Amino acid sequence: MESSKETGCRAPEGPILCINNCGFFGSAATMNMCSKCHKDMILKQEQAKLAASSIENIVNGGSCSSGKEPVVAGTVDMQDGPVELKVAPTQASCDSFTSQSSEVKAKEGPNRCNSCQKRVGLTGFNCRCGNLFCAVHRYSDKHDCPFDYQTAGRDAIAKANPVIRSEKLDKL
Repeated sequence: MESSKETGCRAPEGPILCINNCGFFGSAATMNMCSKCHKDMILKQEQAKLAASSIENIVNGGSCSSGKEPVVAGTVDMQDGPVELKVAPTQASCDSFTSQSSEVKAKEGPNRCNSCQKRVGLTGFNCRCGNLFCAVHRYSDKHDCPFDYQTAGRDAIAKANPVIRSEKLDKL
């Protein structure tokens, strides 16, 4: 027991409660918070970064910059302490902004069969050629599918079964 006092090492005296007073136990790895509160804090910080970068895009006219100008996002610590400032490049925010706009464009309009233009809604079938079809035209022979199933099958078999060759033995 005296050797631990000499080295300055000591065992934790008891479990530490979460600093948000949620009733669960925290740890030093999660800044004395329980796992749920720590996850919520990280999520709030990411949302603050995203909001700050989207505001920066709106202020700059909505155009993406080359990533040379930093975006400063302020996040507040959970303990009523100092404000942390983090610098994030604008390139990442531009990529997320363009991906969100492309998702909105993809969801526009009703889903229709590419052969008969019938509305399919949620019951449409995606073909390997990349088109959407109704129940009648879902098979490749019913809609003249340009996808080459034979080559795709050969490639899948070749990838699953690599050729193994042994080295030639040296003659004695």
